Amino acid sequence: MFGSLGLPELLIILAIIVVLFGVNKLPRLGKGLGEGIRNFKDSVRTPDKETDGDARNGGQEHGTVEPK
Repeated sequence: MFGSLGLPELLIILAIIVVLFGVNKLPRLGKGLGEGIRNFKDSVRTPDKETDGDARNGGQEHGTVEPK
């Protein structure tokens, strides 16, 4: 899919992005995108404490008992 993109196509895409967002907003856009990717990677690597606790307790909170 992206194998057919050459240098001219990438330059056109970059020019369109610069026109849409402007030169001043590009660093903030890149920073926000990088932080989003970093947060996603961190959440995938480290298990969520709430999810981990629910899995060990069978979905029950501490000290709760289901009526039968």
